[in-house]
Amino acid sequence: MSKNPEKLRPKLARLSEALESGALDQARRMLNRGLAPVDVAHLLESTPPKERDVLWELIEPELQGDVLQYLGEDIQVEFLNRMDAQQLVSATEGLDVDDLADLLQRLPNTVTLEVLASMEAQERQRLETVLSYPEDTAGGLMNTDTLTIRPDITLDVVLRYLRRHERLPDTTDSLLVVTRSDKLIGSLPINRLLVSEPSMLVREVMDTDMLSIQATAEDTDVANLFEKFDLVSAPVIGSDGHLLGRITIDDVVDVIRGDAEHQMMSMAGLDEDEDTFAPAWRTSRRRAVWLGINLITAFMAAAVIGMFEATIAQVTALAVLMPIVASMGGIAGSQALTVLIRGIALGHVSGSNVRWLLNRELIVGALNGLLWALVIAAIAVAWFGDLALGGIIAAAIVINLLFAALCGTLLPVILRRLNIDAALSGSVILTTVTDVIGFLAFLGLATVFYL
Repeated sequence: MSKNPEKLRPKLARLSEALESGALDQARRMLNRGLAPVDVAHLLESTPPKERDVLWELIEPELQGDVLQYLGEDIQVEFLNRMDAQQLVSATEGLDVDDLADLLQRLPNTVTLEVLASMEAQERQRLETVLSYPEDTAGGLMNTDTLTIRPDITLDVVLRYLRRHERLPDTTDSLLVVTRSDKLIGSLPINRLLVSEPSMLVREVMDTDMLSIQATAEDTDVANLFEKFDLVSAPVIGSDGHLLGRITIDDVVDVIRGDAEHQMMSMAGLDEDEDTFAPAWRTSRRRAVWLGINLITAFMAAAVIGMFEATIAQVTALAVLMPIVASMGGIAGSQALTVLIRGIALGHVSGSNVRWLLNRELIVGALNGLLWALVIAAIAVAWFGDLALGGIIAAAIVINLLFAALCGTLLPVILRRLNIDAALSGSVILTTVTDVIGFLAFLGLATVFYL
């Protein structure tokens, strides 16, 4: 990765100038010699489609795989679909197994099978092991490139074994100790290996209580474990306890970043991997779906307002104050919803503590409801000179904030049990509920009093 962003900016500026002036040979040298693959990927993602195609053609085939692994999914698929099996094999030669698996999972099965058929037997077997697990599991994240040792050898033998390697796998902080049948029984930290007596046996200094991760564990659970125990790497095992591979911190950082982007983009009904410079027709198609859903919910709120048309016609001040009731409920509900979604993501929320959280949010809703009900009621009375109107909006505010707390707390839990992404659909449902309840409470109470 780029070591110094300040040094990178002048290089990108010179590259842009070379492209604009038509000096393609200079641009080619800069792309293939002057920039790290991650910086080239960033440049591609920051470039409109036509210029992006020119840049891609300037990248040498043997470097394209290194660049592909850093691109967002949309752009990855765009370039991968242009390559045949042989080009893919050439471009991805030397990539870690987990990175190669990520790329192949974006392709049709027929192309993936062609790529696998063109690989050596050992590499193909390692790749098939990773591909056999879903992408969002520990098995899909793991790299099968591990260093294993036996428990009955001396540390001196281990050191001589390590010196036979030209380089160790990236982020190697420990060696994994296995039986002859590859069952994981412990780990030997590199720092302990270096400071212990060479004559000691591995079993005498290895850790037997190290953390291992089941291959079927979800990637978010893996990220939580790395955060909780400050891990640099962790072994991945099958249901029978046999070692399958390991997960390293760089894989977990990708998961955390992806989850953060997913949370942010899902609030607007968008895909976290969406290309910033995607064509207008593709962008409009994706956004149209959620605009349509929002239209349906808006009509539901409008239908509630229409039920009280006579009341609004008689007391026009209601039309002025309605947005306040809906807005207060929406904000209060979003606060509870966000806290619950975060708690679920961190593994803090379970069936045993939901009741406590619900009670807490209802109390918060009641306290804030009473506080702001008094403030809004005072403003309404001062504005319109109608004491009854102040009492009506105060009651509506309290009711809506209580329902917002209830919905914001229970909605993520219910959606999770239904295997529905709360970040994607929760805010839409919550907004509908708070709008409908707010309008029903406010206009319903006004109808009872004024008509």
